[in-house]
Amino acid sequence: MKKTLMQLAQEEEQNYSSPIVAAKINGEVRDIQSEYDHDDEISFIELNTALGWRIYQRSILFLFIVAVSNMNKEAEVVAEFTVNKGLYCEVKIPGQSINPRLIQDIEQEMRGMIANNVPILKHGIPRQEAIELFQARGNRGKAALIASLPHPMISIYTCCNYPDYLYGAMLPETKLLGQFALDVEQSGVLIRTPDEMTDGKIRIRVEQPKFGHILSEAKEWARILECPYISSLNQINTEHRMGELIRVSEALQEKRIGQIADHIASHRNNIRLILIAGPSSSGKTSFAQRLRIQLRVNGLHPIMISLDDYFLNREDTPRNEKGQNDYESIDAIDTALFNRNMLELLNGHRVQIPYYNFITGKREWHDDNFLLMKEDQPIIIEGIHGLNERLTADIARKNKYKIYISALTQLNIDAHNRIPTTDVRFLRRLVRDHQFRGAKAIKTIKQWPDVRAGEEKYIFPFQEEADVLFNSALIYEIGVLKKYAVPLLEAIGRGEEGYTEARLILRFLQYVDEIHDIDDIPNNSIFREFIGKSVFFKEK
Repeated sequence: MKKTLMQLAQEEEQNYSSPIVAAKINGEVRDIQSEYDHDDEISFIELNTALGWRIYQRSILFLFIVAVSNMNKEAEVVAEFTVNKGLYCEVKIPGQSINPRLIQDIEQEMRGMIANNVPILKHGIPRQEAIELFQARGNRGKAALIASLPHPMISIYTCCNYPDYLYGAMLPETKLLGQFALDVEQSGVLIRTPDEMTDGKIRIRVEQPKFGHILSEAKEWARILECPYISSLNQINTEHRMGELIRVSEALQEKRIGQIADHIASHRNNIRLILIAGPSSSGKTSFAQRLRIQLRVNGLHPIMISLDDYFLNREDTPRNEKGQNDYESIDAIDTALFNRNMLELLNGHRVQIPYYNFITGKREWHDDNFLLMKEDQPIIIEGIHGLNERLTADIARKNKYKIYISALTQLNIDAHNRIPTTDVRFLRRLVRDHQFRGAKAIKTIKQWPDVRAGEEKYIFPFQEEADVLFNSALIYEIGVLKKYAVPLLEAIGRGEEGYTEARLILRFLQYVDEIHDIDDIPNNSIFREFIGKSVFFKEK
């Protein structure tokens, strides 16, 4: 008779410093309620890990959904996006508006279930039965997605007689779910929990009104395009309407870039430096080129300067905690020289701009690398530190226009399952690194935690400093990325480093239909930066 992982975990838990919440069977993440064979390779996942906290957060969300349903069976919850250091959920309860008293009632319901240690049971049901279950409850997006799966049996989680389909492992009972906070947020609720960077403490709320606005705008555009969920995207693809969706999505970005350029042009007497910053794989380079063209339409002739050319010599570069050169630190930039050069340019002087040789790791000075700035020539500067005032401390704020760019996906898997924006950026980087740098998937997977750590330290704390935020995500892109990403991820074999991460991403991608016809994606699309044939990049 097979044993469950839960039974084995109970035997092993004294050997772990935090509770066991799931396990890897042969490298794949499995729910603690799963069975295993005697020859399976098993390693447990503790709560106090990145994977462990992700499982915890998914379980808290399920508990929240169940609590709202217990209070009103007609209520609707949509998990929208992360903002203000929490997960924002739209909550619609007939006859009630979101207010502090209602939030208290929901929290009380949740804590009651935690005190009673209510089980979260996992069981398999036939796919058709699952489809009918969610159709009857009005969860059409979830039902349509399940209908597209090839599996004859579907794993359902049930808590307090409320069944749901969440795309990943969850805790088997509620007793560990006491660490959370609920806040009123617009017309919904913000759920704050711990994560791997807070050492088990609930994340402290940080107000991000600009970031929240652009996220809300992204979700609203998904609704306007009638494509809020992956099942919607799959249907558009099946019905051969993808070309229209691509053209409308690209037109929206072109319009937004034009609006930003119009604003800069209308304030041309003050705005002289345009600083573009954002996390990895946001499409900063293509965006900068698109903005340059739109500024030309407005009669301006922008100059482009690379912040990379202001790196300190390699021997002077600060090192990170691993002893490696930390090129993502602002202290790797010669900010004194950069400020001096920018001031000289703004004051009408002819300035020699350095060139950084990445092979030798040294700064060079070339006789043909001089710049003279005219009145109709704003400077476009792209780099991760563009929003940090330290970079341009000597330049008057009125002379700077700061743009934050990121790929903030408009899609949800379904109403209760969002797609983390970091997952989309990872897929972009995975495909780009292979297409243009010949990198294997394992290299991108290994680098990603360090990339994310740098973003948390050097980019995200400054995003509210931006004058405008630009969303570079395109609603169709996951279906295109899939056809490039799947072979790369499947090439990582069982037992290899990165296998677990690859399987998690592949599990998510199974819900997305591949989009094969990409001829409608224009050659100046920001997305072309990652899949190729961009007019802004020379390809070998």
